[in-house]
Amino acid sequence: MLIGNKNFLTENKTYIMGILNVTPDSFSDGGKFNSINKALVHTAEMITDGADIIDIGGESTRPGHIQISEEEEINRVCPIIEKIKKDFAVPVSIDTYKAAVAKAAIAAGADMVNDVWGLKYDKKMAAVIAANDLPCCLMHNRHDKNYKNYLQDVLTDLRQTLQIADNAGIDRAKIILDPGIGFAKNYADNLFLLKHMAILHELKLPLLLGTSRKSVIGLTLDLPTEQRLEGTLVTTVMAVLNNYMFVRVHDVKANYRAVKMAETILTSHL
Repeated sequence: MLIGNKNFLTENKTYIMGILNVTPDSFSDGGKFNSINKALVHTAEMITDGADIIDIGGESTRPGHIQISEEEEINRVCPIIEKIKKDFAVPVSIDTYKAAVAKAAIAAGADMVNDVWGLKYDKKMAAVIAANDLPCCLMHNRHDKNYKNYLQDVLTDLRQTLQIADNAGIDRAKIILDPGIGFAKNYADNLFLLKHMAILHELKLPLLLGTSRKSVIGLTLDLPTEQRLEGTLVTTVMAVLNNYMFVRVHDVKANYRAVKMAETILTSHL
């Protein structure tokens, strides 16, 4: 799969997506990188540490977050996207569920769209992605947690997302799916989906796992956000074992090392 200027394998290789939140209120690193200079320094650090792609978000999606206007989100992300594309060769993903933001970010140089609502929040999003013929990551999400047959319902919801994509003319070869850990799921739901993360392979598309520092880790280990690295690394290794294409993480260096170690073991032979 071509993302920006880089070809990514879609099987038997796990890549690192580095998180760059240019927000004042993200659950983990709000306010740390919401200036151009800080964002550029952190981007350089993540690339050095092993990031294959940088995912830029201008609005927090943490539980209870305050939604901001499209204009404010555009003003946060576009100058940083432009500067990163000018200064670095790394592919850039825009983390948004709003079509207007995605359109502006693409004009600024974004190579991929990461939609946490799987094309279901903004009805114009699918058309924007299709018109620009870009890769996209589409996440499982819904407005309620009223599951009847949990794992099958997740798959059904994602099939609905794929139908929206098909109807808009998005090339299936450009789609990555995300199980949506922490979104429309309670603690037990998150753990069970992690246990059965391989079930998404039924949809026959590349997969991305985003668990970095999330509450499922904090609740399990009874740890604050800044102390959830070890728990994150466990899920990263599980992603490698389950043939996920990407892990989306804050702590790039440690996760890169965990991926490399797991992949080396898996590919070893006498």
